[in-house]
Amino acid sequence: MAKDLLLEIGTEEIPAGFIPGALEFMERLFKKSMEDNRLAFKSVRTMGTPRRFVLHAGGLDEKQPDTVVEITGPAKRTAFDENNKPTKAAEGFAKAHGVNVNDLKIVRTEKGEYICARKEIKGRKTKEILREILPAMIMGIRFPKAMRWGSGDIAFARPIHWLVAVFGSDPIPFNIENIKAGASSYGHRFMKPGQFRVTGFKDYLKKAKGFYVVVDPAERRKLIGRGIEKEAKSVKGLVLQDDGLLDEVTNLVEYPVVLRGCFDKEFLSLPKDVVVNAMREHQRYFSVIDKSGGLLPYFITVANTKAKDPKVVIKGNERVLRARLNDAKFYFDKDIKIPLIERVDALKGVVFQARLGTSYEKAARFTELAVFAGAMADVCEPLTQGEKVEDFLTDNFNPKAFDSFKIGPRLFNKMVIGRASMLCKADLVSGMVGEFPKLQGVMGMEYALVSGECPDVARAICGHYMPTAAGTKPPSDIPGAIISIADRMDTICGCFGVGLVPTGTADPYALRRHSLAIIAIITEKGFPLSIDSLADKSIGLLKAKLTRPAADIKRDVLEFLKERLRNQLLPQGYSFDTVDAVLSAPWYDINDAVKRVKALEEFKKNPACGALVIAFKRVSNILKGFEAEVERPDKSLFEDAKEKELFETAERIAPEINRYWKDGDYRKVFETLASLKGTVDIFFDTVMVMAEDERLRNNRLVLLNMVRNLYYRIADMSKMIGQPL
Repeated sequence: MAKDLLLEIGTEEIPAGFIPGALEFMERLFKKSMEDNRLAFKSVRTMGTPRRFVLHAGGLDEKQPDTVVEITGPAKRTAFDENNKPTKAAEGFAKAHGVNVNDLKIVRTEKGEYICARKEIKGRKTKEILREILPAMIMGIRFPKAMRWGSGDIAFARPIHWLVAVFGSDPIPFNIENIKAGASSYGHRFMKPGQFRVTGFKDYLKKAKGFYVVVDPAERRKLIGRGIEKEAKSVKGLVLQDDGLLDEVTNLVEYPVVLRGCFDKEFLSLPKDVVVNAMREHQRYFSVIDKSGGLLPYFITVANTKAKDPKVVIKGNERVLRARLNDAKFYFDKDIKIPLIERVDALKGVVFQARLGTSYEKAARFTELAVFAGAMADVCEPLTQGEKVEDFLTDNFNPKAFDSFKIGPRLFNKMVIGRASMLCKADLVSGMVGEFPKLQGVMGMEYALVSGECPDVARAICGHYMPTAAGTKPPSDIPGAIISIADRMDTICGCFGVGLVPTGTADPYALRRHSLAIIAIITEKGFPLSIDSLADKSIGLLKAKLTRPAADIKRDVLEFLKERLRNQLLPQGYSFDTVDAVLSAPWYDINDAVKRVKALEEFKKNPACGALVIAFKRVSNILKGFEAEVERPDKSLFEDAKEKELFETAERIAPEINRYWKDGDYRKVFETLASLKGTVDIFFDTVMVMAEDERLRNNRLVLLNMVRNLYYRIADMSKMIGQPL
């Protein structure tokens, strides 16, 4: 008969950010423990609050299944004499394993015949097993940081105060330090801190609510969502959507109580993001907006307890927020007295990284890289001879002084990209960003507008920080997207250049996130950028700072980016061999590589894919170790008509492939390449490639290399497996 398991770990308040990861870890540990102990269950679920982690397993077997094990003993010739009677070796083996010597079996192995004891092992009771494994499972949960208490022998996110472990309706007794597991839990710390006894999971959930604890985070999230929407509606407003804040607040409370307060309308004169940030980052307040997205002078907060007089709590929150907004207004009013462009020089005193120089040096590097990337993507003009990045800070390069229609969009974009790049870090030395670091970029945009900069420049300053995290949107504007790529590429190449390479546990300069952002921007915008060329340019600009050989840096940077691209593609459902085939060929144009992966995955369903793979493998196998010194064979050395036929076929389809490639019709590219199979087969059947005459042999290998390059441009088809042939 199956029963339910309830496990609760009661603690002091655990940081909200620790909770989701810990609950996932707890579930994985439980599943692994059940698998290791041959215990079946129907379902498992974890949930929790800041003061408790809970695991519920449904339909857990009452005992392990019985099992039969085979234990191999001595060789048959040792276990039985010439009369086939058991020897002392057989008798000793049988006695050691608790079986009758007459029940021993003979098994045949590669090494010969051996005796074997088959032993039935009765399954243990689940309750006994849980008593042993639950303490280890609890202490196996990992956190970003843990603390020790008591004797200091154990570590957890926060001190454990109580444990509940119930299987069916029976408590499971075990200890962690001096804390005994039982069937008694505790209520809300302030609203009803008493003890209550539970007899099972459903009983636990019901009684917990009676003690003002909503254990399920999903339920708390819904309650909070409904509550904040109701409060916003009461002032004819809407809640500014913020799923991240909603998730965080859900894990800050056990019993959510939604309250609404207000602030002085004078603060609405501040930039919207300043007010929202002050409420969100420091107070965990939700903002209220009108239908057009404008801020209303209200905030919504979620308390963890019901107050006797909610107005007193609200007044306290309003007082704290007023002080925070007064600080913001002070910094804003002070900052706007200095034009943004005048702050650039102060970046010379801000160290980006000790070995990579100041923020000014970094901005100068990625400004040149951004214009280079923009020209490569065909969105702006390149730097001309004699032009310096500092020129973008002069009036001659201020896009506000020019009409984009008169000077052309490419030259205008060059001015926007160059000027925004040189200005985009200037807000780091402002008072506002010093107080509210998450407003970097946002304040740069605001101060640029106040300073009279071109709106395109202001938008790019803000946009270059995007995407801010995985899953968030990249910059909406092209200049901001180009600058974002350049800034991140400079960081990656610079860190690799001085040996600051990410490890499995540490990535202090967020190089993985920067790599994923570069990939996201390129694929979102469709920029035809060569990562290979960008790396070369970036490493060249960093030359004076590098402590490693440039070739080694480039190799490591490209491999790092390629792995990030691989890790992005595989979770999207593309098969490993498809991704591997494309990334084993030239992949530096990321946008194009992603399109090829999509097309090849689709083409795998086509029977012609098998022909494509076979032809490529036949050509590739014979070319192993061969390095062609010329691109094309010498036609005068063709002795067989099939050599000429293969050459002419390759010559004929090459322009077709190029045309389909430019049109983005990769299906046609694959079909055209697959059509080569017949010609390739006939060539191998009739032509002796490895001729004794070295000139003929090399010429034929050059011909095959020319054919292989037609394939290799799109994918290394030798990586494809299991294709229909």
